Amino acid sequence: MRPKFTNEFTYRRFLESGREGEFDRLFDSAVEKLRRNMGRIYPIYIDGKDTYSTTKLVERSPIDGSVIGTFQKGGRAHAQEAIDAAMKAFASWQHSDYRERASVFRKFADLASRDKFELAAILSMENGKSRYESVGEVDEAIDFARYYADELEANKGYAAKRRLAGTSTVKEGFQGAPAPSERITLSMRPYGVFGVLAPFNFPVSISAGMSIGAMITGNTVVFKPSCTDNMTMMTGLKLYRLFSEAGVPPGVINFVTGPGSEVGDELVKNKGVSGIVFTGSRSTGIGMIRETYSAGMQKAFIVEMGGKNPAIVSKTCDLDAAASGTVSAAFGYAGQKCSALSRVYVHESVKEIFVSKAVERMRALKIGDPLKKDVFIGPLMGEKSLKRYTESVEKIKVSGRLLYGGERIDAALNGLYVEPVLAELRQSHELVHEELFLPILLLIPYRDFSEAVAMANDTEYGLTAGLYSKNRKEVEEFSRRIEAGVVYVNRAVSATTGAIVGAHTFVGWKGSGLTGKGTGSRFYLEQFMREQSLSVQ
Repeated sequence: MRPKFTNEFTYRRFLESGREGEFDRLFDSAVEKLRRNMGRIYPIYIDGKDTYSTTKLVERSPIDGSVIGTFQKGGRAHAQEAIDAAMKAFASWQHSDYRERASVFRKFADLASRDKFELAAILSMENGKSRYESVGEVDEAIDFARYYADELEANKGYAAKRRLAGTSTVKEGFQGAPAPSERITLSMRPYGVFGVLAPFNFPVSISAGMSIGAMITGNTVVFKPSCTDNMTMMTGLKLYRLFSEAGVPPGVINFVTGPGSEVGDELVKNKGVSGIVFTGSRSTGIGMIRETYSAGMQKAFIVEMGGKNPAIVSKTCDLDAAASGTVSAAFGYAGQKCSALSRVYVHESVKEIFVSKAVERMRALKIGDPLKKDVFIGPLMGEKSLKRYTESVEKIKVSGRLLYGGERIDAALNGLYVEPVLAELRQSHELVHEELFLPILLLIPYRDFSEAVAMANDTEYGLTAGLYSKNRKEVEEFSRRIEAGVVYVNRAVSATTGAIVGAHTFVGWKGSGLTGKGTGSRFYLEQFMREQSLSVQ
């Protein structure tokens, strides 16, 4: 019997066994090895073959601007070639035994576990995450692979057989008339080719989860990592190579780097693509859906589109837990998470104490090179993020109250490093409603708890939300009324972030999602398939 699914939890296991020093040595060693091999030229992979373009994309680390590698600037022709290869591979892959597919992705999980520190080092160098965030993200990719393999097998490939016994006395067909005997197969069948459009902020876990979801259910994939302002092509390449080593056949996954305006647009517009799985901004996600259906095409869309996530701090709560959880959720990875806390509603009677405790924790956060141990906040991913940060701070100074932070940090740092911000604003201010993707936490005081819940819901998004309260009625009201897919109460480790595969489902409501079904849940794989009822007399 196969062992029950368990989470990878790498750092926790090292810590609990007294091997934290070994954890750090393994990560540091992987970083040094990576530095020795940076700056190479890498191809596109279509149908398993190396492909090169006439123009290139140079990827630099946001940590210090060093060149990570040179990649191909693919265009529409490359996307079309990859789609053709994926369509050809689909003819056989869709009929492969589900147990064989589950085995392939368990092998991927084992290989990713073998290379986890190498993959985590690439991730940190590429998008500025700390070693703890990066190893945790690789763990999540491994968890996705094993969890989805288990789900596929537990549901027997999503096929079931039934019998319907009729009667020979019924001779004519009418609604509800059974045949003398019918053997019925109810199955979930793959769509075809999926375009996988990956985000910059979770280029390992989300990219792997989306790709596995498509391929393990019998679809084929054209995978495009983030390739423009915030480049994460090296992690995408490593994932592609791990999938190939695990036994994913040529053409079942194709790796194409290039701008979204060409490669991504071709995936959306090409009739050979049956579905799009995407994580990114709401404007991009809705734009793709609108463009597809306005052109008279139908595709399956599985999209996660950001958040403007709130937490409520009640006058009855443990203020130390609230301060710890809100600061962690708001400023981990410099707030560049779709699940990051961006709004905190604090009862006016405890506002000053909460601010004092939160600022004390913010002062203690170490900012700098995320490859170094104990650094909590690394750089912003790009110049556009820095510009948005500067503009937001100026708006706060004009219309609100800056409680902490707001400055760029330049000393001895070559990247885009900034202070975390805590600021007080009114509910009607534009920044309270815009997704910023920055280390900026906006505080809005409240008097009445029901009013606080209403303000928390006053957003087009509905991804994550948190509450700190010891009042049972407040907890019940919050649970009943909050409009978010991932909800936490009194979670000191983080108010809104940190969903764990197999424990929490990660799903967006309202403008944060589309299907109402989330990753790491028993419903996720079903989105990549369509039902078929086959009846044979």
